[in-house]
Amino acid sequence: MRIRDLERLGVRLLTGDAEREFSAVYVTDLPDPGRYLSGGELVLSGLMWWHGEEDSAAFVAALVRSRVAALGAGQAWLGRIPEDLVRACEAAGLPLIEIPAEVSFREIVDVTVGRLAGDVREALGRHRRIVAAVAEGADLPELFALTAAELGVTGAVVSATGELIVGTAEDPVRLARAYLTAPRLPYLVEGRTVFGVGRMPRAAGWALVVDGDLTERADVGYELAACVALERRRLDEGRRVERRLLAELLAARTDLGPRLQTCGIGPGDPYAVVSAGTEPEVLEQLVGRTAVAAPFAGAAVCLVAHPGDLSVRLRRGVEVLGDPALALGLSGTLTGADALRGGLEEAGHARHLAESRSGGVVTSAEIYTHALLIATAPADVRASFTRRLLGPLLDYDRRHQSELLRTLEVFLDCAGSWHLCGERMHVHVNTVRYRIRRVEELTGRDLSAMADRVDFYLALRAR
Repeated sequence: MRIRDLERLGVRLLTGDAEREFSAVYVTDLPDPGRYLSGGELVLSGLMWWHGEEDSAAFVAALVRSRVAALGAGQAWLGRIPEDLVRACEAAGLPLIEIPAEVSFREIVDVTVGRLAGDVREALGRHRRIVAAVAEGADLPELFALTAAELGVTGAVVSATGELIVGTAEDPVRLARAYLTAPRLPYLVEGRTVFGVGRMPRAAGWALVVDGDLTERADVGYELAACVALERRRLDEGRRVERRLLAELLAARTDLGPRLQTCGIGPGDPYAVVSAGTEPEVLEQLVGRTAVAAPFAGAAVCLVAHPGDLSVRLRRGVEVLGDPALALGLSGTLTGADALRGGLEEAGHARHLAESRSGGVVTSAEIYTHALLIATAPADVRASFTRRLLGPLLDYDRRHQSELLRTLEVFLDCAGSWHLCGERMHVHVNTVRYRIRRVEELTGRDLSAMADRVDFYLALRAR
């Protein structure tokens, strides 16, 4: 019930919003009734506790701590509403209703109790209709449309990566970012109120976005979000078997063909493997809400039939999530069960390379270079190799403020051309010759030998 529903009784709103809702009525003249309040009430008081300005501040503070919806102050005792009480309510954002002496609290209670009982009956009827729709097999779009219409709201549900799940939204990516970055939920953004769906981490969750400001009617948004969460749980229960089948396929060594078909990939269907250093639920969000992922070899793995522009989709999803450290590897396009093991290795190596780059999406096309050798070598081996080969140069540059290491890097990038290296570094060619001789003297290597050039190149890339 809303405050404005009481206006026909002759009461007057002095401060606050007439659209504020309340769920119960409590009459008191205690100076601190907090222990008897649970939140959401309209508190009616005859102000018998009032003796001065400090009483108003203390009484309003007690109501605010108890999260009441509004205060109704009667004129019968004092013949007026103290100005300090009006100021205290206004400062606290608590709606204050002036109740004339001729309007009894009993009259207000009778009206509100009857109306609130009607609201309860209406809510129960709404719940029965929703439950009946679920029992009859209504899918998510039907259920969302029914519930939103019952509650009198419009909006949409989007995934954390900006995929539109149901409803209508002009820019679901922007809404997903608002959901991920909101300091708390519900959150008002651009005239819409964002609620979380369910209790899972935001990166794996869905956001309910309701048109309009529902911060004062959050119960409506919570009810719709709970309905969507119920349907998502039902969908997840149905996919639990698919996740188990995928896990069995990834662990199997025989009968891969039939197992692959049970995962929805036929003998001639193209598919790709995605390996991600995150939870399976987050990977499913990145690939799409119909995706199924399972843990495998310390990562989350997903098989995607007809992958298309999957790398673009993954990069866009990572960008929306705003987690630059998230590492994903993507295999090439595969066909048939015999290609699965190779695809898993490709995706795993690509993920390792992404991790060595501190996150991002790496495809199989990027791993068949020296970068694969570097990425798959143990970190302590890479560090030892780099330190033994480049350590003398780093020490020399630090002591003499020289540029031996940079000169070596440019020299190799110029394929060993003295003149081109000098031009790029804006130094004389003789300076380049001198520096390269010092590199050879300090390291005991010969830069005219291809093997030593390769060692230096890899050491520079492994830093």
